[in-house]
Amino acid sequence: MTTTPAQLAATIPKAELHIHIEGSLEPELIFALAQRNGLSLRYDSVETLRAAYAFTDLQSFLDIYYAGASVLLHEADFHDMAWAYFLRAKADNVVHTEIFFDPQTHTARGVPMATVINGLSSACDRAQTELGMSSALILCFLRHLSEEDAFATLEAALPHRPRLTGVGLDSSEVGHPPSKFSRVFARCRELDLRIVAHAGEEGPPAYIWEALNDLKAERIDHGVRSLEDPALVAELARRRTPLTVCPLSNLKLCVVRDLKDHPMKRLLDAGLCATVNSDDPAYFGGYMNANFVQTVEALGLTREDVITLARNSFEASFVREDRRAALMALLDATVAS
Repeated sequence: MTTTPAQLAATIPKAELHIHIEGSLEPELIFALAQRNGLSLRYDSVETLRAAYAFTDLQSFLDIYYAGASVLLHEADFHDMAWAYFLRAKADNVVHTEIFFDPQTHTARGVPMATVINGLSSACDRAQTELGMSSALILCFLRHLSEEDAFATLEAALPHRPRLTGVGLDSSEVGHPPSKFSRVFARCRELDLRIVAHAGEEGPPAYIWEALNDLKAERIDHGVRSLEDPALVAELARRRTPLTVCPLSNLKLCVVRDLKDHPMKRLLDAGLCATVNSDDPAYFGGYMNANFVQTVEALGLTREDVITLARNSFEASFVREDRRAALMALLDATVAS
């Protein structure tokens, strides 16, 4: 029996390249960690906390996102959070993932950088051993904070440089253009860190240009507003710059009003290297397969579109070439079976 495009989206091997690990923190785990760490929450139950996940824009989401992260204090907390994500990703046939984390969210609360990175790294190692899932860590700077704070964060992370694949830029986009951090990212490039940046979600296409030209970003996280600038679309296609698109996030944060209005099909038709990702799945109502399947169904994507999206995810990943070839071969074998 021939599988439908939606069924193929669920079963096809894929990489996830836009996942904020703090955004995978489910209410149940928030309460469990709060209890383990002797913390009290302002919500009296898991249901009350989940009901608070009602966002009108990016900032209203970030307010509750940072509150949830307050339960993360020890290496075991960061390990358990990441391990829960790995298990969920494995169920969705994710075979490689590149995890964003926000150290400033934790160091500002007195949690040492080593605690954050060691906890996440141990989960990455475990996922490789027990699940056969490869992964990478990408340290993200919070753009609503200062350049000085970003430099201090980079300095604190340098003892852990071998565990870091790249750096990114996230948090409140509007009013915080990528060029604010040009000098920080120049230093990161000197350290041979791969460069990604959030741009063109709520911010204008001009922010995508800045991410490309000022930060030298190799991937654009989101990038859905690129379609407003035909010259930008042409440049992204020419450079083959990947876009790590997060459909359910775009819906939840009102970037689009209905998933049927999502620009994913137009991005693909424009020849862009678009990928599907979950962003902050605990908050936005869906992990990888929910994003992939619902987008396929809403937009009527074809079997060929699904294969292209999966192939794009491997092309866009920061894996070694031998690993990329193995992932592509796995994809080809799955499609052929």
